[in-house]
Amino acid sequence: MASGQLSRAEALACTGCRHACHMMLYSDTNTKLFGKIPIKHIILMQMRFDGLLGFPGGLVNPLEETLEAGLGRELLEELGVALPVVEEDHVDSCYAPSSSRLITHFYVKKMEEEQIREVERAAASTATDHGHEVLGMVRVPLYITKGGGGLSSFLSHSFIGNARSQLVDALLRFNLVTPEELHKALTHSLKTHVHTAEDLQAALTLTEAKRKRF
Repeated sequence: MASGQLSRAEALACTGCRHACHMMLYSDTNTKLFGKIPIKHIILMQMRFDGLLGFPGGLVNPLEETLEAGLGRELLEELGVALPVVEEDHVDSCYAPSSSRLITHFYVKKMEEEQIREVERAAASTATDHGHEVLGMVRVPLYITKGGGGLSSFLSHSFIGNARSQLVDALLRFNLVTPEELHKALTHSLKTHVHTAEDLQAALTLTEAKRKRF
């Protein structure tokens, strides 16, 4: 078992630990971008209130409810639809990067494309957390454009906790992209990070210059 990874039993036996459950929803699709680029799969993530990308879900108290019941409650609040969550949807559990007392549990559920679209509609119209804790749902682009956009650019964004590693692991685990495609995307994403840092430094310099005028 990888460092930081826990079995479900070990995670639930942790005394004094907090637990957070999140789920990746995805479906297959035959649609194409611009009628040419196969999209292949639809994967849902969300833009959080703190400006970070993550999967829907939240904190769960195993002393009061099962992990699956707690995750179902969080999904209803954030997505606006009741989704069945079963133990078989569980993928892994591990300590959060930010705290050795927080354990994250990751779930993955495959749905039909129309079900995914229903979730997207409900998340924007009936979910109680929409516009508050959740700023909106986003799809993960799995293709890579000629200019290096798509998955490469998406992976260069800022993610909460271990959400990026959960996404990368799921892409490989469920054969949603090939290892070669993912390696190419991550390589280009690292280059994007360098350019982003340079842009931020330029913006900071400009801001400091304007501040000195007042």
